[in-house]
Amino acid sequence: MNALIDKIKVMLAVAVCKGATAVSRLLGHGGSSKPGELALKLVPDILEKIHLPETVIAVTGSNGKTSTVEMITSVLRSAGKKTAWNKEGSNQIEGVATFLLNKCTFSGRVKAQVAVIETDERYARLTFQYFRPTHYLIMNLYRDQLTRNGHPEDVYKAIRDSIYPESQLILNADEPLVSKLGVERGQKNVLYYGASFSEDMGSVNPGIYDDAAFCPVCGKRMSNGSQQGHPGMYHCDACGFARPNTQWTMTGMDLCTNRLSINGTCRIRLELGNTAQCYNTLAAFAVTSQVGIDPDTIVNTLNDFHSHMERAVQYQLSNNSGTALISKHENSVSYDQSIQVIRDDQRDCQVMIIVDAISRKYNTSDTSWLWDIDFEELNLPHVKRIFLSGTYCHDLTVRMRLAGIPREKIIVIESIQEAVRQMDLVHEETSYVMTCFSDIQKFKTLSHVRVVSGECT
Repeated sequence: MNALIDKIKVMLAVAVCKGATAVSRLLGHGGSSKPGELALKLVPDILEKIHLPETVIAVTGSNGKTSTVEMITSVLRSAGKKTAWNKEGSNQIEGVATFLLNKCTFSGRVKAQVAVIETDERYARLTFQYFRPTHYLIMNLYRDQLTRNGHPEDVYKAIRDSIYPESQLILNADEPLVSKLGVERGQKNVLYYGASFSEDMGSVNPGIYDDAAFCPVCGKRMSNGSQQGHPGMYHCDACGFARPNTQWTMTGMDLCTNRLSINGTCRIRLELGNTAQCYNTLAAFAVTSQVGIDPDTIVNTLNDFHSHMERAVQYQLSNNSGTALISKHENSVSYDQSIQVIRDDQRDCQVMIIVDAISRKYNTSDTSWLWDIDFEELNLPHVKRIFLSGTYCHDLTVRMRLAGIPREKIIVIESIQEAVRQMDLVHEETSYVMTCFSDIQKFKTLSHVRVVSGECT
């Protein structure tokens, strides 16, 4: 009798989710979380009752989840695996429920050989109380949306609560707080990926803050420092905590030619050359390798991989053209990666930074995260002028001046339309726009902006 009731519950929850999704899309909404929310209200433990594929890959972390999940999925499909993934990107339990139930038959069986799930780092513990991923990739823990997340150590505790013995952990060895998860597990069923740090790759954190300076186990200062915010070599002389050995190693990283080498033999061309993209690609290589995909298939798929979740948009103005780099508000590391692209491009350029809304979801006007961004890196001879625009342009002005940017290079125009018009008066230099996922739409929809390639979703 109980089995029959469970079958009816599953059929009802799947039907409600599929129906709500269809209605939502018909009305022009995304429908990525509300249908799952309705299904969970109807059957709270529905994720425990459905039949998942034999392989379930979960991906979490502060940065790079969506891009990495897309790469993993592309490799699996290239290898002939029928793969389902939450493409819409809604990664809390309601969004995961929507994704999985829409992929289910009415009997509750997910129609795929592999499920790849992007999961929010704070809410993974809610999702995985109902089922266990077979492989759990944890990428990084940065300062991200402080109004929601607090300090990375708070997020660490939330992720720790989402880990169960059944899941194999694949961890970023270059992140002390992430690798601590392996230590707490006694290194059982744990694998690592990371970079082989040499003098040319650097081992000293050039950034404003260094959350990885102190040992996450005993709290004492660690030796060797870190690189690019968190990643790097580290060792605690007090308790012995140290960077673990890696099964998948970045043995070469050339950001000038956008080339990445893994384990000394696998060479991959990147579409966008920055440290984050190298780590995301390495993570995708590690996961797909571990689930049995051969290296040639992985390399061929990841070579020049073009993400549909664009982070760079090519645009044309009347007299000027350039690239809009899509960063993540309330996340300094995301902006640092955009700055890295501008820094490494030696052509004369002008830069526009737009901060018009802090958050798409939360009512906040906190701009403290602007002080964690390495704007000092823009104080370069080839950066000829910097336009500051949007509601928070004056906050940006203070930050730029204290970053040492010469006053004559700073142009403050609150109106995004007028700022773009002024930027378009310069013919001879390429242009960069740095802004977030929501504010980029305000730029792209201006009448004198024509998108040449790339769509940000």
